[in-house]
Amino acid sequence: MTTPTPDDPQPPVPYGTPDAPRIAVRGEARLEVDPEIARIGITVAARGTDRRTALDDLTRRNATVLDLVKSYGEAVERLETGGFSITPELTKHGRGERVHRYHGRVNITAELVDFTALGELTTRLADLDLTRVDGPWWALRPDSPVHRQARQQAVREAVQRAREYAEALGTTLAALVELADIGAENAQPYGAPQTRMRSMSFAGGGEDTAAAPLDLEPQRQHIYAQVNARFTMAPPRL
Repeated sequence: MTTPTPDDPQPPVPYGTPDAPRIAVRGEARLEVDPEIARIGITVAARGTDRRTALDDLTRRNATVLDLVKSYGEAVERLETGGFSITPELTKHGRGERVHRYHGRVNITAELVDFTALGELTTRLADLDLTRVDGPWWALRPDSPVHRQARQQAVREAVQRAREYAEALGTTLAALVELADIGAENAQPYGAPQTRMRSMSFAGGGEDTAAAPLDLEPQRQHIYAQVNARFTMAPPRL
């Protein structure tokens, strides 16, 4: 067993020393901003007494929906088909597995960036036969600069809070020792940006006259960021 020497690295002291006291604080930021995108879910359905009839009707209605959404051009940032199914419905009475009718369904997701077109599009979609519209779900883009703004504001708030503690002791901050996201030490992400969603559903009514466009007001998004920070400060005179 060797004897430690003054030149050997010393283990870190978690709570500082009288010569280098530490301050541990938490910085928080809460922002409320307008959404950047709106998502709607579209369900196209068809049914028929035989498989081919149901499939043909579903194909035609799906094409109608896709053409309608694409007609809005750059207002639609993303258009995806999420699922497709043709399901037989068996008769409730009688022997054997007799098919009464077939049900077809296609799920589509559209992401819009022009909210002025959103109300008109959702209304026109809901006016189609056997077509359901769910949403809108308001959100920010994952790479939105608002997320960076919230994190930076949380850091500034942590520095300001630590500085106020030091000033209360008649001293000043000396150095930053650690800056970490909440939960970074156990490899779990701190609270993800919180977004509020509002959803509604509309089903096609098959009316002859066009329905008036819906007036949809974007829902404000609430972003939250937290950081832990530790500083050293000059020894105060108590």
